[in-house]
Amino acid sequence: QDHFAKLSQSFSLQVKVPTNRAMAQPAMDKLLTGISRVGLGLGAVAMVPSLCMFDVDGGQRAVILNMLTGVEDKVRGEGTHFKIPWVMQPKMYNIRLRPKLIQTTTGTKDLQMVTIHVRMLFKPAVDGLPTIHTTLGEDYDERVIPSIANEVMKATIAQYNAEQLLTQREQVSQAIREAIVARASQFNILMDDVALTHLTYGKEFARAIEEKQVAEQDAERQKFIVLRSEQERQATVIRSEGEAEAAKMISEALKEHGSGLIEVRRIDAAKDIAENLSKSPNVMYLPHGQQMLLNVAGGAARAQ
Repeated sequence: QDHFAKLSQSFSLQVKVPTNRAMAQPAMDKLLTGISRVGLGLGAVAMVPSLCMFDVDGGQRAVILNMLTGVEDKVRGEGTHFKIPWVMQPKMYNIRLRPKLIQTTTGTKDLQMVTIHVRMLFKPAVDGLPTIHTTLGEDYDERVIPSIANEVMKATIAQYNAEQLLTQREQVSQAIREAIVARASQFNILMDDVALTHLTYGKEFARAIEEKQVAEQDAERQKFIVLRSEQERQATVIRSEGEAEAAKMISEALKEHGSGLIEVRRIDAAKDIAENLSKSPNVMYLPHGQQMLLNVAGGAARAQ
């Protein structure tokens, strides 16, 4: 009986343990399910801003591509905006001024080849961004600006001679500027500034200009020599006329006053000579008719 009681007690314990485990398993499953649901909810909430909102930075504008209706006409400005996920796709455009340098080689009216450089500052028209996105795309500047700039520059340069491009540079630059601005506005592109920066001619024309400048300088030099010779001739004539007038006056004075004028001139000449000699260190003056101790020994011998 004791042995049978022990067996029945151990059997009852073995039956109770599986019963407690079976009761704890559904609670654990419920807890894990709740945690997973909370995690999924938090993940969904965290994904809402990235899926339903977008930001437009300063200097940019957004064009919305609606997958159901196409490109919207409304342009979004700076700030945060809402969108429908997978239906509305924002496309960003830079509206700041950007530089563009275009270089082309073309011929002038007199068939001289020139290389011209034009620098442009451009930006898209904000109201025309939907049209730009529909017809041109995000790389609208590479599609439009080089073609219209080359067309305008070649058409404008062909109206002027090579020399006029130098003498009328401001007029040429203004004509290019007005034409490029008008053509770019047809594509909703605003040109803030268009400047002609470089203008280079071919080697042959540059050599011709250099030779022309040298010839002009030689001509100016010869003209100066001729003018100087003319001035010298006139100076010689005036000098001769003055000398002739002076000789005439001297002759009349001699006839009227005799040789007194000659004596006066002789005295003036003697004064000038004496003054020049007095300034020379190699000239010594001795008084006339006075005894000077220059030959003491010779005087003593004669006295004896």
